[in-house]
Amino acid sequence: MRAVLCKQFGPVEDLVVEEVPDPTPGPGQVVVDVAGCGVNFPDVLIIQDKYQFKPELPFSPGGEIAGTVSAVGEGVDGLQVGDAVLATLGWGGMAEKVAVAAESAIPVPPGVDLVQASGFLLAHGTSHHALVDRARLQAGETLLVLGAAGGVGLAAVEIGALLGARVIAAASTDEKLELCRAKGAAETINYSTEDLRGRIKELTDGKGVDVCYDPVGGDLSEPALRSMAWDGRFLVVGFAAGDIPKVPLNLPLLKGCSVVGVFWGAFTGKEPERNKANIAELLGWLAEGKLDPHVSATYPLDQAVQAINDLAERRATGKVVVTP
Repeated sequence: MRAVLCKQFGPVEDLVVEEVPDPTPGPGQVVVDVAGCGVNFPDVLIIQDKYQFKPELPFSPGGEIAGTVSAVGEGVDGLQVGDAVLATLGWGGMAEKVAVAAESAIPVPPGVDLVQASGFLLAHGTSHHALVDRARLQAGETLLVLGAAGGVGLAAVEIGALLGARVIAAASTDEKLELCRAKGAAETINYSTEDLRGRIKELTDGKGVDVCYDPVGGDLSEPALRSMAWDGRFLVVGFAAGDIPKVPLNLPLLKGCSVVGVFWGAFTGKEPERNKANIAELLGWLAEGKLDPHVSATYPLDQAVQAINDLAERRATGKVVVTP
């Protein structure tokens, strides 16, 4: 089979596509013929040895896939050849085939496109955990989403609107904000041309936002934190801007707000039963058409470098998928 390989840590341009042996399923594993591999920010970090997990070289990036089961290992119950599944991997997904633990392979609801499913779980799992478990977002509250047209941001817009919140989407272009409105945002802020803090004050009549979803970091975090309402929840989701902000700790005191960390990957390991229930709810919403994940572009394996760069340089909206 063909696979994208990281043979040495470094820039994305060092990735190569080569023939490697087909995987065989070990006990408790299935082999999945990959229909799509979602590209995520950790892929940018892991190939540079900047992620919290360090796979042995060589390895394929790609932390989430969807496809069709083509082989079943010993001791596997509940899955058979031909089943459509999605799975999170950590790495290894940018390949034509991948062996995964059967317990990690989740059936895809009937009628759901596999390419769309391949970019679903990480973004929507993160945003569901953030808004439901960590923020306890309530209907009628105001939710500010920074980086709202990115993968996790757009998922947060969708889920926030579905939960009944008034969603304010903030992004860098009017085109991105138009997409956010289509996904349920009630209001928008273009922080390339508008003052973020001033616009939040205007849109909330000076009250501030109840929840801020921040996957961006950098220069946006402090003005957003200064715009929190009393008893608000500021969600630290990630640092796509590259810089980890250092905010004055008197701000949570003065605002009476909480700064809350969101680490979905750790949550899935520490609280597997709660995560299983969350995924079941998300897949139910997906099957019912209440969620419509946005895939802005697909790329063949030979263009994986471009796919990762488009994500890293924030040219993409929603999800980018590599299709072997």
